[in-house]
This record gives sequence, C-alpha cells and structure tokens, in this order.
Amino acid sequence: MTATSSDALLDRMMQLHPKVIDLVLDRVWRLLAALDHPENALPPVIHLAGTNGKGSTQAMLRAGIEGAGLSTHAYTSPHLVRFHERIRLAGELISEQALSELLDECLAANGPDPITYFEITTCAAILAFARTPADWCLLETGLGGRLDATNVVEKPALTVITPISMDHESFLGDTITQIAGEKAGILKPGVPCVVGPQTPEALEVLETRAMQIGAPLLVHGQDWQVWSEHGRLVFQDLNGLLDLPLPNLPGAHQLQNAGAALAALRHLGFDEAACEAAVTSAQWDARLQRLRRGPLVSAAPGAEILLDGGHNPAAGEALCAHLETLPARPTHMICGMLNTKDVRGYLRPLASQVASLHAVSIPGVSATLTGAETAQAARDAGHDAQEAASVQEALAAIIATDPQARVLIGGSLYLAGTVLEENG
Repeated sequence: MTATSSDALLDRMMQLHPKVIDLVLDRVWRLLAALDHPENALPPVIHLAGTNGKGSTQAMLRAGIEGAGLSTHAYTSPHLVRFHERIRLAGELISEQALSELLDECLAANGPDPITYFEITTCAAILAFARTPADWCLLETGLGGRLDATNVVEKPALTVITPISMDHESFLGDTITQIAGEKAGILKPGVPCVVGPQTPEALEVLETRAMQIGAPLLVHGQDWQVWSEHGRLVFQDLNGLLDLPLPNLPGAHQLQNAGAALAALRHLGFDEAACEAAVTSAQWDARLQRLRRGPLVSAAPGAEILLDGGHNPAAGEALCAHLETLPARPTHMICGMLNTKDVRGYLRPLASQVASLHAVSIPGVSATLTGAETAQAARDAGHDAQEAASVQEALAAIIATDPQARVLIGGSLYLAGTVLEENG
C-alpha cells in the first residue's frame, strides 16, 4: 500500500453524502450494525466533549495512562497534516496499510448508502479499536455530543466535558444553553462525568441533564480544584492534594485542562506517578507550539515563532492571557480563518497584545476567508491589519521591520496543518 491508497479512499468517502456535517446518528448505527457492532467490543472508554480544551485534555489523559505502563487507543479530529493522526492504536499512529484496509472494509459494508466523511471514518476508527488489544480507549467528539458519531458507546467508564463556549452555532445552537444541551448528550445513566470550568448557564444545563438520567458529576470548583502556586500545579479533590509540575503544554488555560485530566485519572484509581506523567509528558501540536526548524525558522532566525490552532472567542481570550505572561517583546500575528468562525470575536481580545496583523487565506481550503476579508474583520476588531499573499510573505514583511519579533501564526487548525506540513 502507498500513501495515496488511503487518500484515494478518503476522497471517495467525501462523495458519499452531499453534506460535510449532518448531525444524525441513524447512518452510524446502520454501518456499525453491518460491521457487527464493534462499539460493543472496545476497551473501557473515556468519552470527551467540550468547546475548548478537549484535545489537550485527551493528550494529558493519554500521557497519564501510558505513564502508568498501560496502553490506550485515542481518536481525535481534525488532523493537522495526515489523516492517520486521528487514530492511535495502543499508542501508535495507525499504519497506512491498516488504515487503507479498514477504510476499504467500511466502504464495502456501507455500500452506496449516504454517510458523511466523519461518520464513516469514525466507524473505521471504532473497528480498529475493537480489533486491537489495549487497556483503555479515548474518544473525542468531533462536533457537539448528542448526535456526534462517537456517541455510540452505551456505557463508557467515564465522560469528560471541558469548557463550553460559543462555536459551531449553525449546527449546535446560538446560545450557550443550547450548545451545552448538545454537549450534555454524552452523559450516560450511572456513568460519572468530570466537568471542567463552565459558565453558570452551561453548568445548569449539565446538572439538570445529569439529575434526569442519574449521571454522577465531578464538577470543577465543587468536587475538584486546580491552581498554580510558587511555579507548581496544585490539585485538590476528595482524595487530597497533589503538588505537581506545571503542565508542559504552554498557556495558562492548560491548567484547567490538566485539572480535568487529573480529576479523571484520580477517579479511575491512577496513582500520583500517572498524574505527574499526564502534566509533564503530554504532546499536542499546534497549541502554542514553538516552531524550531523548517523554512520559516530558517527565514527568521532571530524571531520567536508560535503556532496555534485556536479559532473561537474563548481561544482568543486564552491566547491573550498567555501573551500577557510572556517576556516583553513585540508580538505580530499572521492569521487565516474559516468563513464559519466568529472572526471578530476571536481577534478582539488579541488586539491589546498584537502589534500588527497580516491576514492570509488558507491554501487548499474551500471555506477559507480571503486575506482581504480577514484583514477587514481584524481592523473591525481593533487591529492594525493588512493582507498578505502567504505566510511566508507575511513573515518576511514582519522581520523586515522587526527581526527579533515574536510571531504568532493562528486562527485555524487548517492553517496550522498547512504550516506544519510545509515546515515540519
């Protein structure tokens, strides 16, 4: 099998249903039945949903479980460079041959019936997880929760809901209450749920749903707390205190993600060594990632180049808070965004920390805003913004006037993936 075999199969899958996103579970149940219900043969499942932080929380959970000497499957989306990143089998990225064979099998089982790309690839991941031994299985929702294709495990070991904020309004609702209702759909009777920091409105929705179905909650601020003190992470729950290093994933917001991961691990009986591994060994690209090699770094050797995939208002606020903590140095932004996002909401918090912004379109992505559109939105949000033809052109313009600049490339995981592919 070559790298193009899975790519060709994935391209075929894109043609099976006219809508990229169509939140109905009927097609998933139909295909899983045709595959002999692999969702019933998984290792113990931890199911994660939320607007921000679920990927980082999953990465910390994986690091903690592996730090305890156990193996875990992990499913996440979207990918940055290659689809294979979405599926980890017992800790290893799925091989090209295994992926191609699974996709081929799922296409044959589905036949000509409509099914979305995310639905059929999620079924392929579940099939892979069911056939490969592991101690745990981490499933991250793609969108929402109630009707997400991952929401097919009747009784996971645990669920986790990270902070809920505004995003994907056209699919999940245009209020926090509506969006929280969709996320609450992963709650299951009798299955505990770790709840990260929430707005009062979101928490009320989660608590109401949990009470209706009998799902015990472990709520931030009530059942567990996390804070930094003297350069350390301090976590407290009913089992006592943990004093750990700060998360190796950069950003103050990673503290709350670490807290959710620690609350989950502690509830499941993992020891302090596993908890320390969770915060010190997690790896998660394009989350305030410092680029250290590649053409961009070579073109700007005196610059500090950061790459981040955050794309909603809450992510903008988290980025702003992190930039405030960094040593004084002018920060210039290169931004590309999708036309489905709240561009002004994302960029408005960053205006106080960003000296200039160069807006680009995202190569090869049909839903990208043009550089001109993003630049105008940035100006509306208070930025000194201009258009650039590419990330490379934007970087050259920045270092021409400030060779020692801090450069933040952000606004979309798709832009981050392009940068990593070209500069990895």
